[in-house]
Amino acid sequence: MPFAARKKIFVFLSTSPAVAKIVYGLKIAFFLMISVVEELQPDRTFSPDALQRVLRVTAESDMAKQTGAHVGGAETSHAAKKFYAQRNLYLTAFTLFLSPLLTRTYYVILDHIHIQDEYVKLKVQFDNLSKTNTDESSGVVAELQKQLESKSRDLGACVVHFSHLLTKLTSPYRGPSEASSFRR
Repeated sequence: MPFAARKKIFVFLSTSPAVAKIVYGLKIAFFLMISVVEELQPDRTFSPDALQRVLRVTAESDMAKQTGAHVGGAETSHAAKKFYAQRNLYLTAFTLFLSPLLTRTYYVILDHIHIQDEYVKLKVQFDNLSKTNTDESSGVVAELQKQLESKSRDLGACVVHFSHLLTKLTSPYRGPSEASSFRR
């Protein structure tokens, strides 16, 4: 599914008050359904005490075998009860395992979407900052070049001044042919 569509769906599901109320109502309805159906049909639904039911049916089956009640219909009835109890145990275990797994997956996907949003925002901020820094740095570079040119002119003026000063200070100690070699 494309990122934009997935983002819209998950943002709607996570922020909508109507969806939150529906989820809350479904949780209550699911709990009540388990409680009511458990009382109406104890052998045909998955329930919180599925393990106890498997143990009870297994114990009943073992007791029937020990007493010698090997009637075909009773044996089949015990086998069917054992099958339903085991099936309900597996359904209960799968549901108990799957429920937190789905909840965690949902929140991981939400976190992933939020992280992608933050990444996009930070990338835009970084691009804007780099453009701003590029504009500012080009201004700073131009300012530094101006300062370099002014320092170069000042240095050139100093070189000329010191060469005249050197010529002036060393001319009494040189002969007429050496004095002209330091002039520029």
